[in-house]
Amino acid sequence: MTSAWQSIVGLAILAACTPVGRTETPLPVVPAVVKAEPAPEWDAKFAGKEGWIGGDGVYSVALSPRRVLWLFGDTFLGTVKDGGRSGAAMVNNTAGVMDPREKDAVIRFVSGRPKDGKPTALLVPADGKGWFWPQAAVRAGDRLLVFLPQIERGKGSGVFSFKHIGQWLAVVENPDDAPEKWRVKQHKLPFAEFGPDRVQSWGSAVLADEGRLYVYGYQEKGKGIGKRQLTVARVPADKAEDFTAWRFRAADGWSAKLAEAVALADGLATEFSVSRLPGARGYVAAYTENGLGDRIVARFSKTPDGPWSAPVLLFKCPDMARDKGVFCYAAKAHPWAVKGDELLVSYCVNTWEFARLFRAEKMYRPKFVRVKLAPAK
Repeated sequence: MTSAWQSIVGLAILAACTPVGRTETPLPVVPAVVKAEPAPEWDAKFAGKEGWIGGDGVYSVALSPRRVLWLFGDTFLGTVKDGGRSGAAMVNNTAGVMDPREKDAVIRFVSGRPKDGKPTALLVPADGKGWFWPQAAVRAGDRLLVFLPQIERGKGSGVFSFKHIGQWLAVVENPDDAPEKWRVKQHKLPFAEFGPDRVQSWGSAVLADEGRLYVYGYQEKGKGIGKRQLTVARVPADKAEDFTAWRFRAADGWSAKLAEAVALADGLATEFSVSRLPGARGYVAAYTENGLGDRIVARFSKTPDGPWSAPVLLFKCPDMARDKGVFCYAAKAHPWAVKGDELLVSYCVNTWEFARLFRAEKMYRPKFVRVKLAPAK
């Protein structure tokens, strides 16, 4: 296929993805994927045998040029022995801190204060209900903002026997201190909805851009593969917890009414990333296609709110082909970790049999992929 014909086809696909009222926005140039390969040097940073020995979620945020924060969901704490995690404890969230300037930087992992001799989560709901699985975080001036889905156990006993019951925004007033010393205020998001027929969540990704925060979420009407759709709100960076200042991307602009928020793309995951591309080339959203599976994809845009391109395959995770008892999820990019035309993308591997996580210590640790994109012309 000639490059001219590829351009025509690409523009047609992009036009089909453009929401109503968005034709005035320039369409993105979609870079080609030159190469994608595992990054074992990053895997090794999360392969310890003592203390933090596995976790998922794997969000990150640069707090300063010398300090990066990692946020994890369910986490194993304990000791690896004979290839397993026998006797390990699981807490609902932890954090890690590292200096990105050091090639062999060691991550210092942090959980909550022990209670009755047992480890605890770093962040717990102010109302005492359920637990938090941290999502996106962003540095906004002197503060750190962290989006926190609130979870409770659901019916059944499988790996997905949980339910969302709320969404919170945590404001850390002293993010330059150790996480154990954080002063945190929690604000419940009024825009979240977790009903049987409709879900609206916020904070799957967040982007600071020209004094504003773009808060990305998803809506889901009904059940089924591919029904999770991208939505976006924006708010002045210094007013994130003032929920009257939030505006939602509507068909013809920004609206104060949540009901007018439009879907910008489909096939989304509950966790993803949105970041700038180098060289003023626009923005990239990276995620596991449909939230679960072996395909890590990306969409591209000229602006933080779209229109977004059709999904482009970045990497096909080999884990599920090798082992039918596992699944991949939670892909996202870490833009602070690369230079030039690259993406560093993490993903998680879990098993349908929970007890297997105690027998196989190499499972349920972050995996990383380095993606090389074609340079701008």
